[in-house]
Amino acid sequence: MTALPPMAATRTTCPYCGVGCGVLARPDGAGGLAPVQGDPDHPANRGRLCGKGRSLADTLGGAGRLTRARLHGRPVALDAALDRVAAGFAATLARKGPSGVAFYLSGQMLTEDYYAANKLAKGFLCTANVDTNSRLCMSSTVAGHVRAFGEDLVPGAYDDLDGCDLAVLVGSNAAWCHPVLFGRLMDARGSRGTRLVVIDPRRTETAAGADLHLPIRPGGDVALYQFLLVEAARRGLIAAPAAIGLADALADARADTPDLAAAADLTGLTPDSLHRFADMVLATDRTVTLFSQGVNQSGAGTDKVNAILNLDIALGRIGRPGAGPFSLTGQPNAMGGREVGGLANQLAAHLGFSDAERAMVGRFWGTDTVATGPGLKAVEMIDALEDGRIEAIWIIGTNPAVSLPDAGRFRRALARCPLVVVSDCVTGTDTQALAHILLPAAGWSEKDGTVTNSERRISRQRAVLPAPGDALPDWRLIQAVARRLGFGHAFDWRHPSEIFDEHARLSAEAARHFGRRFDIGGLAGLGRQGYDALAPVQWPVPVSRNGPQSGPRNGQLGHAGTARLTLSGDGARMVAVRHRRPDDQPDTDFPLVLNTGRLRDQWHTMTRTGRAARLAAHSPEPCLALHPADAAATGVQDGDIATVTGRRGACLLRVVIDAGQRPGEAFAPIHWSDAFAAEAAIGRIASPVTDPLSGQPELKHAAIRVERWQPDWAGILVDRSTAAPLRRGVRLPRYWTRHAVEAGRALIMAADDGRPVDADGWRSLANRLARGFGAAIDTSPPIELFDGGRGRMRIAWTGSDGRIAAVMALAPRHDDLPAVANLARLLDPAADRGPSAPPLLRLALLADHDPAGDGGGVAEPAVCACAGIGRSAILAAAGTAGDMTARLNRITETTGAGGGCGSCRGAIRELLAHDLVTA
Repeated sequence: MTALPPMAATRTTCPYCGVGCGVLARPDGAGGLAPVQGDPDHPANRGRLCGKGRSLADTLGGAGRLTRARLHGRPVALDAALDRVAAGFAATLARKGPSGVAFYLSGQMLTEDYYAANKLAKGFLCTANVDTNSRLCMSSTVAGHVRAFGEDLVPGAYDDLDGCDLAVLVGSNAAWCHPVLFGRLMDARGSRGTRLVVIDPRRTETAAGADLHLPIRPGGDVALYQFLLVEAARRGLIAAPAAIGLADALADARADTPDLAAAADLTGLTPDSLHRFADMVLATDRTVTLFSQGVNQSGAGTDKVNAILNLDIALGRIGRPGAGPFSLTGQPNAMGGREVGGLANQLAAHLGFSDAERAMVGRFWGTDTVATGPGLKAVEMIDALEDGRIEAIWIIGTNPAVSLPDAGRFRRALARCPLVVVSDCVTGTDTQALAHILLPAAGWSEKDGTVTNSERRISRQRAVLPAPGDALPDWRLIQAVARRLGFGHAFDWRHPSEIFDEHARLSAEAARHFGRRFDIGGLAGLGRQGYDALAPVQWPVPVSRNGPQSGPRNGQLGHAGTARLTLSGDGARMVAVRHRRPDDQPDTDFPLVLNTGRLRDQWHTMTRTGRAARLAAHSPEPCLALHPADAAATGVQDGDIATVTGRRGACLLRVVIDAGQRPGEAFAPIHWSDAFAAEAAIGRIASPVTDPLSGQPELKHAAIRVERWQPDWAGILVDRSTAAPLRRGVRLPRYWTRHAVEAGRALIMAADDGRPVDADGWRSLANRLARGFGAAIDTSPPIELFDGGRGRMRIAWTGSDGRIAAVMALAPRHDDLPAVANLARLLDPAADRGPSAPPLLRLALLADHDPAGDGGGVAEPAVCACAGIGRSAILAAAGTAGDMTARLNRITETTGAGGGCGSCRGAIRELLAHDLVTA
C-alpha cells in the first residue's frame, strides 16, 4: 500500500501564556496531533517553544474530554441542554432583572468567543455582570494603564528586549512563566551584553542568572520606584519636567522615601543594593522594565503599576526603542478579551459606560438594552452568589472553584445558585462538580479565531482537528442561546471571520468618535479568505494604514501594524501614589507569609498539562518551599508532609527546603485542584482582599502557619489509565496526588493515618485504594508480595489481556517505597510476559524493584522539560573537562537539554557549579 503524503502543517498559536508563540501543527493520522513545532516565521517566538508548547500534542483527546452535554450529571442532547440554559436565564431575568445573571469568562477564550459573550450579556441581557479570570491576572495593569495613558495600552514591543542594555524584571519569574521571552533576553546578554536585574522576594530561576537580585519585602515595590523617582529628580534626570502630574507624584514619592534609609526600611533591601540599582537604571537610557503577577496580584497592584510607569514617563522612555515599561501577560488572550469588553467595568472596543459611549455601542449593535453601568467583578460575584443576588451564572473555559481566592467560600456560594452552567472541553474539574448544566466546547486545535499577545499582536488560532462528539466553539454555543432568547438577528454569524469583522468595525467607530487608540478598522472587510490568511499584526491598524505589505508573506496576507505607541503631551500622565503594606499580615497564630505562583511545566489547574507525563516530571507533587530557618523553627524536614493553615482554609503539601526563600516567607504553586490532589488547592488559603481600583485579589500575600503531619503509611499506585474518574463512595486517603507518568499511565502517591497490622489489613487497604482511584484492575487474582517484618506490601492486578494493569507498593514510610520509574516499568509488555509467564517469575518481577539507593518513592525530577532530561543524565553528559561553557555545550549536543526554550539553563549552570564544589 502506498503511504499517504504527510499533511501540510497548519500555522496556529499556542494556548498557554501571553507570549503568543506561533506553532506548526498537523494531524498524526490517528485522531490526534503529531508533535508540534515552533513556527520560525512567527515574530513572537521565531521558532522557539517552551516545554509546555512542545507537549501540546500530549495533552489532547482521549479519555477526559467532554463530548456530550450533561444535565445534573446525565448525558442529554445538546439542543435540550441549550433549551434549558435559555429557559433558565429567561426565568431569572423575569424574576430578578439583569442583575440576577452573570457570566465568568476566561483568557483561554478566543477573541470572537469573548465578543459574542459580551455582546449577549452587555448588549441584550442588559447586565455588566461579566468578568473574567483575567481579573486575577492583569486587571491592575489595565487600571494603571488607564490612569497613565487614558486607555489600556502596552506601548512597547518584544523587539525592545533584543535592543535594550538593561532589563529589569519586577515580580516576574520569566525563566519559568515566559521562557521564550526570557530566552530572547539571554540572547541579548550574549550579543550586546544586556544586564539583568530581578526584583523578587524569592531567588527564582530567573534571579539566579541576574547581575543583581533584589529580594524585596512583599509590598515594597511602590517604595522602591518612589525612591528611583526621587533619585532621578535629585540627579537632574527628569526628561519631562512638564509631565502632567509630576509635581504631585514627586511630592508623594518624597513623602515615602525622603532618603536612602527610608527606602531601605520600606523595601527590606540594603542601602548598597538600592544605590547600585539606582545607578544602573538611571544611567542606562535603553532600560526595559518588565512586570508581571508579582506586581499585579496585590491589594496595591494598580499603585505599583503606576509607580513603575511614573519613572518611565518622567525619564521620557515611553515608546522608545529598547526602553520603557512592558507588562508580561499571563494568559494567551487576556488582551483580546479586554479589547472586546471582557471585564465588568468596560464595554467593547475600550469603551466605558458614559451615555455617549453606551449610545454609540447600542446603535452599532442595534439594541436599546446596553448595560447601564459597570457590573460585579470576580471576587464581588462571590458575595452576590452567597446572598442570592445572582441566581444564574454561565462559566466558560475556566475553573474558579480552584483559582479564585477564598475558594472554599466560593464553592459554598456557587452551590447555593439555582442555575450554574459550565462550558468546557474536559470533564472532572472542581467547578463542574457544582454545575447543573455542562456544555461541550471545542478545545485548542479544534476552533478558529484570533488571540492578542502581550505586545498587542493579533494572531490566528486555526483548527487542525475536528471537534469530537457534540462539542462546538464557544461562540456557537452563545449564538444558540441568543437565538433561543429571541436575539438571533444580532448573532447571525456563519463563521468567526464575520465576528472579527464586526469587532474591527466597532473599534474603528470607537476610535473615530472617542479617540481610542485601539483601532483595527484596517482589518475590517477581510472576508473569509483574508481572515484565513491573516498574518500576525500589532494594533493599532487604522483604516488609513490598511493595505497589504509587499506581497503575501509565507502564503499569508500581511497588513501594516504598529510596533510601538509613542505617547507625548497629554498622552501620558503621572499618578501620585503612596506605599502601603499588604492587609493580611502575619501574627503569632499565623507567623509566616505565603506567596503563590506558577511552576515551569504546569498551567493553571492542570486540565491540559496534567495529562503530559514529561510536564509532571519536574515537580510531581504539590509543594511548599520554606527557608531552612523557618523549617527548623516549625519542626519540618525536606520531604515531610505539612499542614498549611491560613485564615480561610488549609492544605496538605510536601515540604521543600529552599534557601532562596526570604526568612518568614513560603511559596506554593497554584496548579493542584481536587481532580489532581487532596487538600492542595491553594485558593482555599489565598486572601480575598482586592485592589480598590482594579478589583484584583491579593494572591501573593496570605498569613499562614505550618505544622508537620506524620502519616502512618505511604503508598504508590501506577495504573494504565491516566484519566480514570475517582470512585464515589470509597474513602480516599487524606493525602494523595495524581499525575501522568510515562505514556498512558497514571501515578498516584498517597499517605494516611491508620497503619494496617497484618497482611489482610494491607491487602484490604490496597484494594480500597485501587477501587477509589478507578484503577484498571480485573477480577483476576492479584499477584502479592508481603514483607511482614518490615510491614511492606507489593500487589499487582492483571487486566483483561492478562498483563499487569496496575501495581501498588505500600510501606510504613515514604522512604521505604520503590522508585516510581522502577514500579512503572512493571506495566511494560517487555517486562511482563503476560499470562504465560510462570507465577514465580512474576513474583520475582515484583520483588526486584526494592529501593536500592534510588531516592525512595520520588522519581528524579526533569531539569529540562523540552528534552525530558534529569540531573544524572546532565552530569554524565557534562563530563569534567573544560570550562562551564564547554560543559554546557557538551550537555546540549549530547542530550538536547538547554537547547529548547532555554528556561533550564540557569538550573543546569547551578547544577554544574554545585557538582564542581562537591567534587
